[in-house]
Amino acid sequence: MITIYHNPRCQKSREALALLEEKGVQHSIRLYLNDEESMSAAEFEGVLDALDMDAIDLVRKNEAVWKEEYKTLELDEDEIILAMIEHPKLMERPIVVNGDRAVVARPAEKLLDVL
Repeated sequence: MITIYHNPRCQKSREALALLEEKGVQHSIRLYLNDEESMSAAEFEGVLDALDMDAIDLVRKNEAVWKEEYKTLELDEDEIILAMIEHPKLMERPIVVNGDRAVVARPAEKLLDVL
């Protein structure tokens, strides 16, 4: 099953979701910004493995919370993951996961790489 980590307020995320629906791809939606659907550290690590990237590469570095609280710190991988768990809006989106493969679907067409 394909999972999209989705932020309904994000234009790029809405475009990726629309493309999945246009292609008729069965998928589940994770509204990761909601407390009920927040990600665990293990889930974050699994997504990072599927993306084949380091946590710092998934951080939205222009977010105010990053600039104010984290930018000047030297953080290890686990600390960056914890920052994204505490502040999920720091995570780049949308992320589309298909098994052990994933992409940051910016632009939305990148999700075709994991279908």
